Amino acid sequence: MNLDTMMLSKDGHIATITINRPPANVWNLAAMEDLKVVLDDVENDSNIRVVILTGAGEKCFSAGFDVSDAANVKEIAAKGRVLWRRIDRFTKPFIAVLNGHALGGGLELAMCCHFRIMVDSEKAKIGLTELNLGIIPGWGGTQRLMNIVGKAKALDMILFGNRITAPVALEIGLVNQIATPETLMEKSLEFAEKLSLRPPIAVSAVLKSMDAGIYEGMDAGLDMEASMTDKVSETKDAIEGFTAFLEKRPPLFKGE
Repeated sequence: MNLDTMMLSKDGHIATITINRPPANVWNLAAMEDLKVVLDDVENDSNIRVVILTGAGEKCFSAGFDVSDAANVKEIAAKGRVLWRRIDRFTKPFIAVLNGHALGGGLELAMCCHFRIMVDSEKAKIGLTELNLGIIPGWGGTQRLMNIVGKAKALDMILFGNRITAPVALEIGLVNQIATPETLMEKSLEFAEKLSLRPPIAVSAVLKSMDAGIYEGMDAGLDMEASMTDKVSETKDAIEGFTAFLEKRPPLFKGE
């Protein structure tokens, strides 16, 4: 795939999307359009079970909006909201690998991913810093940060524009794991590989059920869970799971 602002690679059941606008990996209109292309690709590829999202270079995962494309700010913001929400509700697990700073819209993007693994370096900090410019997080940050770390901590981070390090982010639950710069990608790929071995239809069912509860309320989430329970119980993967359990061997799920 030949795109100017995104790189897409695939290895087995894992796809890796790299935001290719170093050093800051900021988002202009072209980047938004390229992201849609790669999302379409990995969503439609039945062989892909897990998606890694990271940034090119060592300085930033993403520093958010590209101020040099201010002429298109309204269109970029609209596309950002749609695409970030799409990742939030993606039916294949997304892992944000934070190789550097994740600020503003960059952190908002990372929070849409199902898992976040961050480099443990004093040079890497994350935060929603929009109020320092007299604006507010506009790509979902006011909602998703609150849902992840709680209202009080989210208010403290947003209202003061705080930037936090990896150990602090881990402590408050904003990231799931941290790793040294030397082991970040290795650790992330190991995690993705383990996740790719899980039954993909059941994984998707869990994501759909949780998303229904978050976006539509608990009753809708419970209804989706019941529907997905009926669906996955009829899959070949379910038969394989029970068979492997009885035969005392690891299951081999095929997504069927």
